[in-house]
Amino acid sequence: MTDKSKNRLSEYVALTENNLKLYTRDKINNMPQKILSEAMRYSLEAGGKRIRPVLVMEFCRICGSDIRNAYAPACAVEMMHTFSLIHDDLPAMDNDDFRRGRLSCHKAFTESFAILAGDALAILPFEIISEDNILDSDKKVKLIADLSSASGVYGMTGGQVIDIENEKRKDIDEENLRYMYSLKTGALIKTSCTMGCIAAGADDSVIKMAEQYAQKLGLAFQIIDDILDVTSTSEELGKPVGSDLEQNKTTFVTIKGIENAQQEADRLTYEALEILQSFDNNEFLTELTKELLARRN
Repeated sequence: MTDKSKNRLSEYVALTENNLKLYTRDKINNMPQKILSEAMRYSLEAGGKRIRPVLVMEFCRICGSDIRNAYAPACAVEMMHTFSLIHDDLPAMDNDDFRRGRLSCHKAFTESFAILAGDALAILPFEIISEDNILDSDKKVKLIADLSSASGVYGMTGGQVIDIENEKRKDIDEENLRYMYSLKTGALIKTSCTMGCIAAGADDSVIKMAEQYAQKLGLAFQIIDDILDVTSTSEELGKPVGSDLEQNKTTFVTIKGIENAQQEADRLTYEALEILQSFDNNEFLTELTKELLARRN
């Protein structure tokens, strides 16, 4: 990435970290159930790439709006993502002991408190959007509808159900895998892009283009995850590698092999970059998209 793009990425990540603290200061820090507060902050402040809030803010910017309009939805989508990671790591799901280089929430706070921390972080996003003093009521309704759809049975939660059901199947094909990824991973990436447009007051045609870009990006992102689970190290990823193989999961790597999976990720990334040409001032998003394809963690 160019220095200009690196600086913008750093700015967005810093804004996300700061805003998460601001939005949760009164909501979390002052709650009487201190153990719940600690478990929520433990996972929410564990770092990570913060790609989803970055996408919210950048799409808001390239749609011609002040990025302050994107602060609440950017934090909301990161909270929802964190909820999904807490629950995904649980023994009943992927049973992973480490996340982002340290103990998973259920290992640090017990399984019961991890479930409750995830539950709380799934609800708090809607409270933050509804109480925001910058967004108007119409935008708030659209943002809440977009995020709830991406998180529920027609989005992330529905994708997780398919993932669990697939563990018992031997007949999973590429079409099934694409559909599952589009919900489990792609839905929240898609809403990150579209929420940025909504916060900016963009029209439906612009939101549709952002959605098309995100669909390509989300699938490419998950395919790269599949590849890294085989080729990377626990130190690089900050979580155990080889878990897909251990749990006998079907992935793009098991269906197509590493080389063909990489070619598919390359193709999707190229198509995503083509869609970005419809947006003005797309330089940062173009570089970010390429960076995500080349990532090692």
